[in-house]
Amino acid sequence: MAIFIKTFIFSIFLILLSFFSLSAKNGKKILMIIAHQNFRDEELLVPKKIFEKEGYQVIIASSSLKPAKGMLGAVVTPNILINQAKVDEYEAIVFVGGVGAQEYFHDATAHKIAKEAISKGKILAAICLAPRTLAEAGVLKGKKATVWSSEGKALEAKGAIYTGKNVEIDGKIVTGSGPQAAEEFAKSILNLLKVQK
Repeated sequence: MAIFIKTFIFSIFLILLSFFSLSAKNGKKILMIIAHQNFRDEELLVPKKIFEKEGYQVIIASSSLKPAKGMLGAVVTPNILINQAKVDEYEAIVFVGGVGAQEYFHDATAHKIAKEAISKGKILAAICLAPRTLAEAGVLKGKKATVWSSEGKALEAKGAIYTGKNVEIDGKIVTGSGPQAAEEFAKSILNLLKVQK
């Protein structure tokens, strides 16, 4: 009888432990913002997979809730509209590149999200063409950053220190130069999240 009670208590303990660890994982969210058309597939899918493997829930935002299409044919259905994003709910905000990222270069909502992420001490990241959105929002002034090479001068015009590296980290801002940097970009974001804890 005593063995049965101990086994029962231990089983309850294990169930509670798994429930709380699952809840903790579900509480960690990363927002990834994509263009509705022509986001760069690897810049969404590679980091998303890496973040989820580490227990983060990835929420995808776009300008439409209809299925979004990547440059290489990937199709994803966004979870929320970009104007529904609440910065407080996320550990990190990630702007995905691709030619479609130009949609957000001069978008007031995207700029507001970038500024709010900085003011609230969140990790803010962008890859490929998307760092241009951060530059236009004014958050890269005086910061080291990288971007797809065609946009290097545009970053400098907005006061950024363009380095041309694959991945650049300045404080809590992470920028990547393109799809070849997707894995390093994602791991750099995760490293910052670990340091932040």
